[in-house]
Amino acid sequence: MSTESNIVRASKVPDAWKDAMFEIYGRYFCSISRRAFADDLAEKDWVIVLRDGNEIVGFSTLQVLRLAVDAVECVFLFSGDTVVDRAHWHDSTLAGCFGHFMLRLMREWPDVPRHWFLITKGYRTYRFLPVYFKTFYPAHDRQTPPAYARLLRAVATHKFGAAYDAQAGLIRFGGSKDRLTPEMCAVPPSRRDDPHVRFFLARNPGYTAGDELACIADISRDNLNKYAWRVIHNTTVSWHE
Repeated sequence: MSTESNIVRASKVPDAWKDAMFEIYGRYFCSISRRAFADDLAEKDWVIVLRDGNEIVGFSTLQVLRLAVDAVECVFLFSGDTVVDRAHWHDSTLAGCFGHFMLRLMREWPDVPRHWFLITKGYRTYRFLPVYFKTFYPAHDRQTPPAYARLLRAVATHKFGAAYDAQAGLIRFGGSKDRLTPEMCAVPPSRRDDPHVRFFLARNPGYTAGDELACIADISRDNLNKYAWRVIHNTTVSWHE
């Protein structure tokens, strides 16, 4: 199954693509609205769009945030609405696109600390972290260092204000945002023994209501693992500036 990889300026996404993106989003999320979807897209800088022939089979919206933390300017990559059609779940193309975007950030901001600010209301998204990065927080096998806790507090508060509960590490919208469908919330028995999945479920017990776990990982060559480099090399991206 061949997937075409596109990274497109958000302002350049065709209306027909937006319609298709919203349709696929509605297959896996409930309590969605076209207005909220449009608002999310409007604040983003880039969109990863995966296509199989003429069909859009996945996407992720991306925003680059610049924020001073502890008097140091930092760059944060924030990913918003993200979904991949079930038929392409075993395709690594989305991961490869994220990798190419991270390499671009490294080139454009070589002397600035760079971090991926990931929020997740599903264990599948959380598992992207151990698959891709050597070190990330929070994690089941290490404490979050104070410096990274401050980074998370700063960027999550900047982005979500009072919705961010720093003590719990969660962003809670009180049911006002979209959430995964009941089918997508279900955790197969085979996954419950995974330490990363167990950790996510313990840290984010309200994920079925749309609560998001705030996570962070350094965007650096040293922090990408061997699998990350392999999928980056195996993914060819078309940039639409």
